[in-house]
Parts: sequence; structure tokens; C-alpha cells
Amino acid sequence: MAPVMAEKTAPAGPNRTVVVIGGGPGGYEAALVARRAGAEVTVVERHGLGGAAVLTDVVPSKTLIATAEWLTFAESAPELGIRTGGSPVVPGDDQETRRALVDLEAVNARVLALAAAQSSDIRSRLEREGVAVVEGSGRLDGPSRVVVTPSDGGAEQTLDADIVLLATGATPRTLPTAEPDGERILTWTQLYDLDELPERLIVVGSGVTGAEFAGAYQALGSDVVLVSSRDRVLPGEDEDAAELLEGVFRSRGMTVMSRSRAAAAERTDDGVAVTLEDGRVVEGSHVLIAVGGVPNTEGLGLAEAGVAVRPSGHVDVDRVSRTSVRGVYAAGDCTGVLPLASVAAMQGRVAMAHALGDAVAPLRLGTVAANIFTAPEIATVGESEARLRERGSRYITTTLPLARNPRAKMHGVHDGFVKLFAHPEAGVVLGGVVVAPRASELIFPITLAVSHRLTIDDVADAFTVYPSLTGTIGETARVLHGQLTD
Repeated sequence: MAPVMAEKTAPAGPNRTVVVIGGGPGGYEAALVARRAGAEVTVVERHGLGGAAVLTDVVPSKTLIATAEWLTFAESAPELGIRTGGSPVVPGDDQETRRALVDLEAVNARVLALAAAQSSDIRSRLEREGVAVVEGSGRLDGPSRVVVTPSDGGAEQTLDADIVLLATGATPRTLPTAEPDGERILTWTQLYDLDELPERLIVVGSGVTGAEFAGAYQALGSDVVLVSSRDRVLPGEDEDAAELLEGVFRSRGMTVMSRSRAAAAERTDDGVAVTLEDGRVVEGSHVLIAVGGVPNTEGLGLAEAGVAVRPSGHVDVDRVSRTSVRGVYAAGDCTGVLPLASVAAMQGRVAMAHALGDAVAPLRLGTVAANIFTAPEIATVGESEARLRERGSRYITTTLPLARNPRAKMHGVHDGFVKLFAHPEAGVVLGGVVVAPRASELIFPITLAVSHRLTIDDVADAFTVYPSLTGTIGETARVLHGQLTD
């Protein structure tokens, strides 16, 4: 895609002013770009720099999952010849064995400490770059003015701006019949207040968030019930990957209730009861409601400023993050483009470069790499097989299991695969799926191939370390070469 030169939204020179509402990845990355371009930049944030991604979502959840991974890795100890002091953590162990090893209060204390440290690092970086930080809630008063209500209850202040970026994120969606109480009925932002591991955790929602937390708490020692309204877990992901993960979940003792929609959740004397639409009742000690997010766009003055909002509440933006109002941009989860911190950051950077007159390449969603932090992880990039089928696109594909990879054997890895999609004649890599430990790291060479339109021969001819998990990526490309047509 050819770069797009911005129209002159703001005056040239050092007097350009930018106000960013929201200090998450989309907001603080945009602020850094704008400041380096010479603008005067103010970030308005009410909860803490880094936003939900750092304080209540990505950083905390992935830290918790990293802790759970240690117990998952320990499952391979006997296979690798390691004695575990009489307390083996192996498939088939009762969950009490795992629970005895986990101090959830200490785990959550570390989770929150790391999140706070990351937030502090972001603040220090912004201040070092000369970005002003205001603690409070911002709203538009027309397209070029932001009114800030300070968090400390002080008097409102008004900030004039040549450019405004909305990066207000999203909050967990709740059910009116399952209102969170922070004790037994929880959203994912409230899990870190627990000081004891849930004995029986019911997870409502089998999307990315639900699957990640279900897998993590199962590994930590909770008895987990995953309630899915669809035929399988991760209904929006690669079918083979989702099927493999569901099989792993079940083999580890998780109860997966497919085609079961939750209707309500309520407290009982010593736990919770989740009622399904078909009348069945599932009892547990805690329930996690993981049914998506709601954009934080209420009270922003969008309608008054003329900013178009979709029926879902998301701010409508184009591929360079422009809203319907000149000089007003938006980035991140409040736009509903893709709920990924990496996408929010890219939207913010693109927005500021465009707004300040630089040449930018519009956002290319087809090159976005995404990862699901389950065990094993599922990483994807480029075209999915479902989209290729829906469009009737011609493609070739091959899947190779990791079980035959020598490095995987060394680490006791049995579950996982590499799948590539390519054009049958040109050989251009269209997309890929990696299911493996650390798939988030392994997807990068496929991302490069998709982003730069490399062919399967380009991938196949590149050296890989022996032994390595990436060797399977090269092998998959070599197998695909044999399917090319003239």
C-alpha cells in the first residue's frame, strides 16, 4: 500500500498542540510520535498510564499465565527423567496437588507489582520526552477543545488542541443477570484481588479471554468448567488449532460445556450457581464472566462534536485513524478495529504521523500477528483458512505436527503444529498458524513473509537452526513447494 500524505491538519512549526485522551498503548505511543515531531503534547488519563492493557488486562493476565506455565512445564518432568521430591505434577494428578504448590496471594501481588512498575516506566518515559500528563477524565467540547475533570476532584480545566486523539479503550462486558460483585462473580479485572485459588471456577465465554484464564487456572490447580455457547472453544480461530486446544483442555481434566449459553449467575451460601438457558445449573466457588468488552465512549462528547459512532458504540475510523471530524483521531479498543495492544499502538502512531503531515502507510490488518496465550499458544497471521474458503480463493496448505520435530521431542512437547497457506501458482505466503509453546515468538518469520509478500520458496531456502522449532516452519514451506502448479 502506497504511503498517504496527510493534509495539513495542524499549523506547521513548534506551536502545534496535541491532546490525547487515554494513556494506553494507542495513547502513549501516539504521544511519543507527536512529541518527537515537535508538538506540545498532553496525555489525559484517569486510571494510570498504560491503561487497561498494562494495569488490568494484558500485562497482568500474561504474568499470571507465565506463572501457570511453570506448572504446565512441570508435567514433562518424569518424561525428562527429573525427580520432583515426591510431589509430581503430572497429567492425571488431582488438582489438590497443584493447589498446594500455589500461593495465589503472592502470585497476584507479583502480578500487580509488575503492572504498576510498567505503568511507572511509561510515565517516566513520557515525562522524559517532555509529554505533559494530566490525571483525570477528558471529554470533547467541540472538535478542538478538551475539558478535563481532575481525578482529585479539583476544578475542571480546558485544553485547546490542534489535534485530538481518542484512546479510551474498553471495559469488560457484563450480563444484567450476572452482575459482578468482585468476590464470587468476577470480571477479568477483578481476579487479581483474590487471595485464595478458586476451588471450582466456572468460566462463561470461550473466546480468547475465557480460554486463556480457563487454561491458566486449570494449571494452577482450580477445577475449571468452561461454558461455551458455540460448538467449540475459540470459535473465531483456526478450526484445527481450536480443536487441538479443546482436546488438551479436556485431557487435563477441564470440563468443557459446548453449545451451552449462560442465562444468569447468582451467589449461593458458599459459592455461585450459573443457570444455563436450557435450565441446567452449574455450581462452583467462583464464576468469571468473559463475554467481550464495551468501548469506553460514553460521556466523551462525541455526538456534540460530530464524531460518528457505530451502533456498537465504537468510534468510526478509517485506515489512518481519522474520525468523521477533521483533526480528531481515534485508536485502540474504542474503535473496535482489533482488540490487540499492538494494533492500538500502531493506530496511534499512524494517527499522529498522518495528523502532523508525515507520509504514512494505512493500517494493513492482513499483516497483524495475534497470539492466544494458552498452553500451547496459538499464533496466527495473514489470511485464515475460513476467510479463504468464504471468498472462494485458490490456495494450497500443509500442516506439519510438532511431535516429529527433534527440539520438540527434547522438551517433551507433544501437542502443536505449523500450518501455512500460499497461492497455488505464485507461491506467495498468504497466512499461517503456529500452535506451540512460545508460538508468539515463532510466528514472526511467517509475519515477515506475509508482510513482504515472500514466497514459500523464500521461506524454504532460508537457513533454520538445527534443532529448533522454527525448523518445522522451513519444512512446511518445503512440503508446500511440491504442491505448486505451473
